[in-house]
Amino acid sequence: MEHHSQLDEHQEHQEHQEHQEHQEDGGHGHGGHGHGDHGDHVAQFRRLFWIMLVVAVPVVAFSPMFAGLVGYELPDAGWTGWISPVLGVVVYAWGGQPFLTGAVDEIRGRSPGMMLLISLAITVAFLSSLGASLGLLHHELEFWWELALLVVIMLLGHWIEMRSLAQTTSALDSLAALLPDEAERVEDGEVVRVAPSDLAVGDVVLVRPGGAVPADARVVEGAAAMDESMVTGESRTVRREVGDTVVAGTVATDSGLRVEVTATGDETALAGIQRLVADAQSSSSRAQRLADRAAAWLFWFALGAAIVTALVWMLLGMPDAAVVRTITVLVIACPHALGLAIPLVVSIATERAARGGVLVKDRLALESMRTVEAVLFDKTGTLTRGEPAVTAVEPAQGHDVDEVLALAAAAESDSEHPLARAITGAAGARALQVPSSTGFSSSPAVGVTASVEGRQVRVGGPYLLDEHDLQEVAVAEDWHAEGATVLHVLVDGEPVGALRVADEIRPESREAVDALHALGRSVVMITGDARPVAEAVAAELGIDRVFAGVRPEDKSAIVAQLQQEGRKVAFVGDGVNDAPALAQADVGIAIGAGTDVAIASAGVILASSDPRSVLSVIELSRASYAKMKQNLWWAAGYNLLAVPLAAGVLAPVGFVLPMSVGAILMSLSTVVVALNAQLLRRLDLRPEASAGRHLEAAVS
Repeated sequence: MEHHSQLDEHQEHQEHQEHQEHQEDGGHGHGGHGHGDHGDHVAQFRRLFWIMLVVAVPVVAFSPMFAGLVGYELPDAGWTGWISPVLGVVVYAWGGQPFLTGAVDEIRGRSPGMMLLISLAITVAFLSSLGASLGLLHHELEFWWELALLVVIMLLGHWIEMRSLAQTTSALDSLAALLPDEAERVEDGEVVRVAPSDLAVGDVVLVRPGGAVPADARVVEGAAAMDESMVTGESRTVRREVGDTVVAGTVATDSGLRVEVTATGDETALAGIQRLVADAQSSSSRAQRLADRAAAWLFWFALGAAIVTALVWMLLGMPDAAVVRTITVLVIACPHALGLAIPLVVSIATERAARGGVLVKDRLALESMRTVEAVLFDKTGTLTRGEPAVTAVEPAQGHDVDEVLALAAAAESDSEHPLARAITGAAGARALQVPSSTGFSSSPAVGVTASVEGRQVRVGGPYLLDEHDLQEVAVAEDWHAEGATVLHVLVDGEPVGALRVADEIRPESREAVDALHALGRSVVMITGDARPVAEAVAAELGIDRVFAGVRPEDKSAIVAQLQQEGRKVAFVGDGVNDAPALAQADVGIAIGAGTDVAIASAGVILASSDPRSVLSVIELSRASYAKMKQNLWWAAGYNLLAVPLAAGVLAPVGFVLPMSVGAILMSLSTVVVALNAQLLRRLDLRPEASAGRHLEAAVS
C-alpha cells in the first residue's frame, strides 16, 4: 500500500467514481450513461437529431393522415404509400434507440420515468402504424408522422439537456496537478531529478525557493515562509524551520529547504483530500429530476387510462374502437412538451447565468439553491481578497502616513515577497513618489534592509525591533489581536512608523451578507485562521456564526454538522482545501478565481470573485424553478385533459377526440412551453443588480 504511486491512487478513485456515477445515472433519463461521457453524448444526440430531422421530413410529408389534416393531395403512384412506413422504421430503430435502451435501464432499475414513457409511445405508434400500413389494423391507426415528430422533438430535448449537463475536468486530476512534475532527491551529495511517485519514506529532497514540496516531509535543513493556502486556506505564509512538518503541494516562498520524506502516495495529506473529494462526490445523493418524477406519474396514468379504455370499449362490444382508442390514448399520452419543458428552461437559464458570470455545472445544484437556508463562506479568497494588503499606517511623531509608506515601499521595491507586494501596491494606489533604493538585502523572519537617499531603511516584524532593542507602537497590540501582521519601518535605527498588513475584506462582502439576511438566509463563515482574525472579519460583516481554526480535512465535517442540524447548506470557497466541503454541501459554489480543484468539485462556479454573485444564483434558481413548474403544468395538463378525451369519456354525448386534433393540441402545448422558457431571458443576473434588488425589497 505504501508504495502505491499518486497516479495509481488517482486512477482507483477515477474508476470508483465512474462506476458509481454509471450506477447512479443508470435508470435516470439518459440511457444509463456516466458523467464522464457527457461530451460524447452531446455529439451523439446532436448528430442523431439532425439525421432524424432530415429523415422525418418525407415521413411527415407523405403521411396520409398529415396530408388530410393539412389539406393537400398525395400523388396516386403506389410507391408513395411506402415512403412513410419504410423511413418510419428507420426513425424508430435508429432515432428511437437511445430511448429504448434508456427504457430497459429504467425497467431494470424499477424506476419508470421519461425514457419508459417515450419508449411506450413510440413503440405503440410504430406497431400500430406498421399494422395499419400492412392492412392488419384500421387505417386511423397510421401514426408514422406522429412517430417521426415525437422522436425528433425528444432528440432535440435530450441534445439541449446533454449540452447543459456537459461537465468540466475532474477534481482529482487538478489535485494531482498540485504536485511538482519532478522532485530533486539528494543522493550522496548529488541532486538527482526523480518523479514524486518514485520517492520513498526517508529520502532527502531539495525544495528550491518558489518550488512545491513533492511529498509530506519534515524539514532537516533551512527555514522558509511556506505558502500553504492551497491546502489549508490560511492566507498568510507560515514559518517552517528544522523539525517542522511540511505538506505535499505547499510552496516555499522565500528560501530553499532540505526535507526528509515522511509519507508518500496514499499516505499524504493531499491524497487524503483526494479521498474526501472522491467519497463526497460519489455519495452525494442525486435528487430525482422534476421531469422524471412527472414522467413516472404520467407513465402510470397513461397505462391505467389505456387499460380502462380497452376494458370499457370491449365491454361495450366494440373491439375495433377499443384498439383505436387504446392506441390513441397511449400515443397522445407521450409528452412532447414534457420532453422540452425542463431542458429548454435549463439551457436558457445556464446561458443567462453565464452572461451574468455564473457558470452552472450541475443543474441539480441550481434546482437546490432556492431551498438553501445557510450560506457557508470560506473566509480567505472569498469574503476577503486572499492576499495581504496594507490596511492601516501609524506614523511616529514628526512623520506622516505618506512618508512612512513611501520609505517602506522604497525598501521593499526589489522584494518578491507577498508582504512587499502589498506595501508597494499600497504606495502605488496612493500615487506616492517612491524614492529609488540600493543595496537591498533580506533576512528571513527579520525583514529587509535597503539604502534610500543615503539613509538605511529597514522594514520588518518583532525580530527587527529586538535587534534594535525597540518597543512596538501603541496600536500594535490591537492589530495583533485582530490577527494582522505588524511591520515596523526604521530609518537609521529610529522608528518612523508601523504598517498594519492583513487579508483585505472585499468591499462587496458586506452587501452580499446584508442581501442574504434580507432573503432570510443565515450566513456562516469558516476559516483556518485564528479566532481573533475570524471574529474581526465577522464583526465587520455582520456574520451570524463563525468556525475558526478549522483544519482543511474538517471543513466538510462542519458542512455535515450544519446539515445534521436540519439545514440545507450552500458552501462558497476557492481553495483545494475547500474541495471536499464543496462536494459535501447541498450546493457547492466555487469562486472562479480559485483553483481548478475547487471548480471541479462545485456544482456552480462564479466567474468573478464577487460574493454578491451568490444572490444571482439564488435568483436564477427561483426563476428557473418557477418556469419549470409552469412548463410541467402546461405539458402534463395537456395530457391530463387530452387522455380522457382520447379515451372517449365524452363518447356518450357524441364527442370523441380525433387523433388529428390531439396532435395539434400536442404541438400547441410544445410551442407554449418553448415561449414560456424564453421569458427567462429578461432576468438581469449581474451581481450588483441581484444584491441591489434584495436590499431594496428589504428596505421597502
